[in-house]
Order: sequence, then structure tokens, then C-alpha cells
Amino acid sequence: MFGRFGWAEILVVVVLVLILFGHNKIPGMMKNLADGINVFKKELNVKKSKKAEKEEASTGIERKASAKKNAPKKTTKVRRTSDKKGKK
Repeated sequence: MFGRFGWAEILVVVVLVLILFGHNKIPGMMKNLADGINVFKKELNVKKSKKAEKEEASTGIERKASAKKNAPKKTTKVRRTSDKKGKK
């Protein structure tokens, strides 16, 4: 009974909303609703990015520690150059 709305019920609701609020206030209300939804989405993205940064930071510390343990020792190559200007 209440689960299905036909076109007639929707039309009655739209007419009642227009009568109660007037045609001038409805665009402002929709703008405020859209702004609220955008702020909500932005906050969700900020929370997700902060959570990802925390996870990345914790795995980054673990990676650095394991990389230092498993890293091969660095050796430097010494090049020997002869002084060719002095010899002819």
C-alpha cells in the first residue's frame, strides 16, 4: 500500500510542496541541500585520504626497516687514472 507511488501520488506531493513553500523558496532549498551533500562527500574523501596516509605511513616505516636489513652493502669503485700529461 505505502511501498508503491504512482504518478498521481507524486503529482499530489509536488502540488502540496508548491502550495506550502511557494515557487520562490524551492530553488534556494535545493541549493542548500546540494551544498550540504557536497560538503558531506568532501569530508568523506578527506577521511578516506587521511586513513590511507596513516596506512601508507605505517607500511612505509615497516618497508624502510626491512629494506635496511636486506639491503646489500654498498661498495665504492676506485678508478685509477694515470697522469698521461707527464709521460710522452
